Amino acid sequence: MNKNLRSRQKQRGFVDHPTATERAITGPDAVAKLATEPLHDMLHTLGTDLRGLTLAEVGQRHTRYGPNEIAHDKPPHWTVQLLRAFNNPFVMVLLVLATISFFTDVYFADPDDRDFKSIIILLTMVTISGLLRFFTEFHSLRAAEKLKAMVRTTASVRRRVVSSGKPERHEVAMRELVVGDIVTLQAGDMIPADLRLIESRDLFISQAVLTGEALPVEKYDTLGAVAQKSVDTGPAKPVQKNSASLLDLSNVCFMGTNVVSGTALGVVVATGSDTYFGALAKNVVSHKRVETSFDRGVNSVSWLLIRFMLVMVPIVFMINGLTKGDWMSALTFALAVAVGLTPEMLPMIVSANLARGALAMARRKVVVKRLNSVQNFGAMDVLCTDKTGTLTQDKIILEQHLDVVGNEQEDVLRLGWLNSFHQSGQRNLIDVAIIRRANEIGESVQPRTFAKIDELPFDFVRRRLSVVVANERSEHLMVTKGAVEEMLAVSTHVKTAQGVRVLDDTARAMLLARAEAYNEDGFRVLVVATRDIPAGETKTQYKTSDETGLTVCGFLTFLDPPKDSAAPAIAALREYGVAVKVLTGDNPIVTLKVCREVGLEPGTPLLGADIEPMDEDTLRAAVEHTTVFAKLAPLHKARVVKALQANGHTVGFLGDGINDAPALRDADVGISVDTGADIAKETADIILLEKSLMVLEAGVVKGRETFGNILKYLNMTASSNFGNVFSVLVASAFLPWEPMLAMQLLVQNLVYDISQMFLPWDRMDPEFLKKPRKWDAGNIRRFMLWIGPTSSVFDITTYALLWTVFGAGAMYHLHGGSGGQVIMNSGWFIEGLVSQTLVVHLLRTQKIPFLQSTPALPIMLSTTVAIGIACWLPYSPFAETLGFVSLPGSYFYWLAATMLGYIALAQTVKTIYIRRFGRWF
Repeated sequence: MNKNLRSRQKQRGFVDHPTATERAITGPDAVAKLATEPLHDMLHTLGTDLRGLTLAEVGQRHTRYGPNEIAHDKPPHWTVQLLRAFNNPFVMVLLVLATISFFTDVYFADPDDRDFKSIIILLTMVTISGLLRFFTEFHSLRAAEKLKAMVRTTASVRRRVVSSGKPERHEVAMRELVVGDIVTLQAGDMIPADLRLIESRDLFISQAVLTGEALPVEKYDTLGAVAQKSVDTGPAKPVQKNSASLLDLSNVCFMGTNVVSGTALGVVVATGSDTYFGALAKNVVSHKRVETSFDRGVNSVSWLLIRFMLVMVPIVFMINGLTKGDWMSALTFALAVAVGLTPEMLPMIVSANLARGALAMARRKVVVKRLNSVQNFGAMDVLCTDKTGTLTQDKIILEQHLDVVGNEQEDVLRLGWLNSFHQSGQRNLIDVAIIRRANEIGESVQPRTFAKIDELPFDFVRRRLSVVVANERSEHLMVTKGAVEEMLAVSTHVKTAQGVRVLDDTARAMLLARAEAYNEDGFRVLVVATRDIPAGETKTQYKTSDETGLTVCGFLTFLDPPKDSAAPAIAALREYGVAVKVLTGDNPIVTLKVCREVGLEPGTPLLGADIEPMDEDTLRAAVEHTTVFAKLAPLHKARVVKALQANGHTVGFLGDGINDAPALRDADVGISVDTGADIAKETADIILLEKSLMVLEAGVVKGRETFGNILKYLNMTASSNFGNVFSVLVASAFLPWEPMLAMQLLVQNLVYDISQMFLPWDRMDPEFLKKPRKWDAGNIRRFMLWIGPTSSVFDITTYALLWTVFGAGAMYHLHGGSGGQVIMNSGWFIEGLVSQTLVVHLLRTQKIPFLQSTPALPIMLSTTVAIGIACWLPYSPFAETLGFVSLPGSYFYWLAATMLGYIALAQTVKTIYIRRFGRWF
């Protein structure tokens, strides 16, 4: 396979000489070489045949070459995760501060004055922050892997139990494929490995994942018609060896691409990292992932706080140095202020919130493939969804089989059964409904005497499917079913009770009017038509150009009843600020009726034909006031999604078919279901285990709750830190010494941060959940500037109280120097930590705390413990070491009065803020 194969084999104990298979398929040009070999020789080289491998051979090859997996973002080893947990800008800031503290407090200090306490506290904060983040992310990544394992992508292969046995069809996980497996493909399948085609019928492959080219390319086996006669002995038509690119090989399908239409049979020639996609994946994984909107949001807020720190800390340093004259002490204090401004728990809070959100959503039957998409889910304000299976029951019923004038006619059902029974592509709900109805009626509508000759698979441009069958006299009959307008475009005659007539304008208008009437009654309508192929024109392979001169035989009408849950789900999404738009390939009249039945006012629909000529600006204007988009091709859906995004919306797209893949890839949140097409599941960010809008509504709520708890920490920390710095600036200008020692500031910050660890377990107010939420660094800045100074008001009153009532000023004047500083330090430490912790309850909600909004129990406990520690430390055995002194009991009466005043002022400012800006977080 690749150059490391031999070393892997030797490590596993295999023989050290290459087999013929290994010699043939080793090297970068292996796929190209195998593509140019005659089929018989290629199969011999791979040690397989058209019956497939035996189970024993599969086991041996799987053991030898390993699973069919490409390099991807796997959870790193726990040691790597541990190191990464310390890799964030806030921890880097703390480490820089610890280094500076080492030189100021230890290296350049006199031996008798060396102080390790600051360094110990800084390193403790770094350790706690890093370890908490590590444990949170370690468990969240493992949980995410378990969730993703619930979504299984499979491939259909031919295998035999024993060498002499008959080939059996097996549905196996993609990772279990080995070289030499014979794989069958149909529309909607992902290509599970690099395949050399053996047989193909109108096979179109989307290679956008490799080339970026939106239009699918046709792939075909190079044997042509010979393959139909003697695959084992027929000489292969050579592939040009001077192909400009490996991707230009017409008989090779590459891993990661997907089948748009057609069917095929292929043999696996490369798996895992030996595939073309695998080679690309190695390069992709080795590079940094592209930042998502979530990453950009976190980074913007992080750097906002860091820039604020870089501005404020030098100011604190200069004021203290100029007013106190002790520049070394000023530097130490400024470093402690810098630590106080550093929200080192932010990475842990973010990780914990996302992990809890993903696990909570899993309990609601929503599998999150990427944790960051949890926040995007909550930010979603437009949901684009298909109609079938989401608004409707996903169980189509064939209601009527009618001739062209509307009479029940079994011949029409008979022709529909011939088409659906013999087609080999992706059998959709319509085919299932036709076959089920034919089974109910009996053998009279199931003509078994016809043999299939060929098939022209469905695609989203032709919007029809044809099969060619032969009767006992070897006469060929083309039976075609498809959308009304597309069928009439290739039809020339119409079958009536009086015989076959020319399809003139009058007859065409009559058929269109009848179909529209059925649509208005809520039915989906297909036209069934035939073409008798004269003996002189029969062939073994037909092309789409042969779909001409058809005779319309009648209509098939289908009913897809709305889901009972659709109407309340749409109402719930609307209540949460999510607009629902329907993007469907179906008829607009049927779609409008279904939308009205589920409480969605459809307005005037926009059709794919209308979108096609629009430029981007025109489309952007159109999508804002359009609810229903009908008769869309896959690229139309993607254009609608991009237009909505260009208008500033966060767009979710719910789809499960191959035609949804482009839109799923372009949406902010791609949502699919576990029963969807392979390409849809692989492209999506979120997988629903239940195709229901009610599940989405629950996911939206959980996403917003998760994001809300992250915003709580950011807003509370930013405002609290700003208030503390503002208080420090005032104290530095007017007090003869720092209001708190550097080490005391570090302890205060450590206790406060630990109390914030439990914020991910808090609940959000229902009002917050009603609107989509996005990152807004500007609002955090505004929140910080408004709310922060409220605490400073009472910090300053505390300074005055300690200076006058509790004798700090008198002791300074009596003893000079640092006299009275210990009183000031002790009193402000208690007041600062109590107010900082208590205000959590005020800021976590826009309501009146405790009366209108009660925090979760973990928050109650953590803040109570933090306040208890604040009040206990100045009286504890550590008081002298930390530079504290016991205060008289009357201090706590003043403290209670101060807290009441602080709460009253903060609540007033909060009310004014909400009235002015219309929001809280």
